[in-house]
Formats: sequence, C-alpha cells, structure tokens
Amino acid sequence: MKIWVDADACPVVIKEILFKAAERTCIQLTLVANQSIRVPPSRFINAIQVSSGFDVADNEIVDRLVAGDLVITGDIPLAADVIEKGGHALSPRGERYTADNIKARLNIRDFMDTLRGSGIDTGGPPALSHGDRKLFADHLDRLLAQYAGKE
Repeated sequence: MKIWVDADACPVVIKEILFKAAERTCIQLTLVANQSIRVPPSRFINAIQVSSGFDVADNEIVDRLVAGDLVITGDIPLAADVIEKGGHALSPRGERYTADNIKARLNIRDFMDTLRGSGIDTGGPPALSHGDRKLFADHLDRLLAQYAGKE
C-alpha cells in the first residue's frame, strides 16, 4: 500500500497526521500538487510537483495508484476514479468514500455545482474541526491496521 495525497487543498494539520503515520508504519506517502510542497526529511515521504492545469494532479494520482493504495482527497470525482481502480479514498474531514456512497456524493456535488452555476451562494465548507481531525485520524488508523494485517 502507498498513500497518495491530493495536496493542493489538503489542510496542514491533516498533512502532519499523515507524516506521523507514514513514519510510524513505514508506508510510502506521496503528496502531489501543482506547486512546491515542503515535506519533512524522510525515506517514506516525498512530493511530486506537476504542471498547473485542471485535474493535472488528480490525473497523476490516478495514473500512479494501484489497487489497494489509499488516496487522501476532498475531490469527489477523484475519489470515484480511485474507487473504480480498486483503491481506498478518504477525505481530509474523515469521510471514507466507498462504492456504496460515492454515487450519492457525486450527485450531491453535481447538484451543488448546478446551484452555484445559477448564481446561488451555497457557501463554503466549515472550518476543519477537532472532531473532523479525530475522525480522519481514526479512519486512517483503521485502514493502516487493515493493511498491516494483510502482510
């Protein structure tokens, strides 16, 4: 298993949780972004900078991931591609995307996009709460424990 991070919009506190998890579990963690990303010195952590453009980082992640890899993203279409390819997807807020819930999440996303396109202000997401961080860390730990049990 490798962990891939859609890093352009990933909160710093979530990256810090991921850095600690990569070191603790010795699992390769790669942050993918269209800007330079600072990562701590580690043989388990690296960053890939891709060119700017719509979905360039997402496409890079999908191209590189293999079944069983974990992707951290808030991007619902990317999560759908990850699941279709046999990977696991987890949002920075701790929501686990699955084959059972991804279609509903895509529908909600498309509906909200339509509302925004018609001029309705749908607001943005709330600030990342302590509960969100805990939910993320708990789901991450469960996924990593499942992976460790398969070795």
